Amino acid sequence: MTADRVRIYEVGPRDGLQNEARPIPLATKLRYLELLADAGLREIEATSFVAPSAIPQLADADQLMAALPRRAGIRYPVLVPNMRGMARAEAAAADAIAVFTAASDAFTTRNIRMTISESLDSFAPVLARAGELGWWRRGYVSTAFGCPYSGAVEPAAAVAAALRLLELGVDEVCFGDTIGVGVPPQVRELTARAVGAGIAESQIAYHFHDTRGTALANVAAALSAGIRTFDASTGGTGGCPYAPGAAGNLATEDLVYLLDAIEIEHGVALDGVLVAARFIAESLGKPLASKVGQAGGWDRATGAATGRG
Repeated sequence: MTADRVRIYEVGPRDGLQNEARPIPLATKLRYLELLADAGLREIEATSFVAPSAIPQLADADQLMAALPRRAGIRYPVLVPNMRGMARAEAAAADAIAVFTAASDAFTTRNIRMTISESLDSFAPVLARAGELGWWRRGYVSTAFGCPYSGAVEPAAAVAAALRLLELGVDEVCFGDTIGVGVPPQVRELTARAVGAGIAESQIAYHFHDTRGTALANVAAALSAGIRTFDASTGGTGGCPYAPGAAGNLATEDLVYLLDAIEIEHGVALDGVLVAARFIAESLGKPLASKVGQAGGWDRATGAATGRG
């Protein structure tokens, strides 16, 4: 990846769907994954191997991975919480995983009933096994800016968790603004502290929620600080079942529009993303709430809206 190219890491099929109340058929999920690939997305987080009782919407992870029409050049990471989940991921022929901790003990305790330190200890054998298999590995640091249970989070806490994940073998760390409270100066500060602690810019990703309308501003701040990997969810769907008020990931279509407008390469087609976003919104019985989802793209030559279906 060149310095002027952005990686868009699509989380819609996992993070976007995990908190939905109504059942989502397996066929719908598979079609959604196909549309995302059609749009040019090359990293698509497909599902999660957590206990089915914990996240019922993703209880079909084994069946989904078995039926997924995988395409060359596309990575389909899966979330793995423990060795039981790792065994399921192996059986499903996964080849990329993500593990998740946080920068707040209050959050990890509510989320996975462990402290940050305990969660990292539990991930050590998971990441070691994935390394033995040659799998790509990512580590999430949730609540990097604020926790719904303990308030503001110091950057040093997020960086400490990220450094430990890197020691355990992850290829990149993703700082998550789980409840959407971060603002650009905080993004610049966290990035500077992470880089100053020895984490390469190429190993840093950001996962912004647009809960309070700051996601794209935070992307712009991260871009100016040298970061080139961003998570997004088509339609802006998603949230965390363990974080009250954590509504709405950054919409992939909003991110793509911004990157197109400022002429940063990324390889994803806006019209294709809008097709996928409309498909999943209709499947969920919800209006497409993202800004670009409503307005469409824009043809600079004619002034006309594009991709509105």
